Amino acid sequence: MSDSSLPQRPLEQTAFDEWPDAVRALFDGSSLASKTGFTASLLTVDANQHIRTSLLGAGELYAPDSRTLCIALWPQARAARAIAQSGRAALSFVLEEAFYQVQLLVAPLPPADGDDSGLVYMSCTIDSGETQSVRYARLTSGITFELEEGAEKVLDRWERQIEQLKRAAALGG
Repeated sequence: MSDSSLPQRPLEQTAFDEWPDAVRALFDGSSLASKTGFTASLLTVDANQHIRTSLLGAGELYAPDSRTLCIALWPQARAARAIAQSGRAALSFVLEEAFYQVQLLVAPLPPADGDDSGLVYMSCTIDSGETQSVRYARLTSGITFELEEGAEKVLDRWERQIEQLKRAAALGG
């Protein structure tokens, strides 16, 4: 049974291989005081195949061009060790009411002359990127959102989905 009042394609996805202008502006290294609330999740896979998340702020992310993101991590961070082993990471964040997830290829960068911060620097190239948004909800920050008009119908649909998930889990386990 379908709900004809919902859009036919509620999920909107856009692929990219270069930073959109709004992301470039966010990661341009300027006006950091105005970007202090921004947080991105850096996802890595460690040697035990566990997914790890490191939270990064605007002061740890810099996009020098349309396909690159440089990151600064503490050398003892699990993410730094995992990236050193795999050369890969994913970055996810919310910006302008859309969810971004970017697959990154990562290589070490040498520290700048005179740098005694102790940080490890890495250069990430976009392998693939994607934005996602839905018409029935507006992402407000992080993974928090508000339901828009028609919330009751969305909640009803979620109830049905959860029931289906419960049934599927009971059959599978």
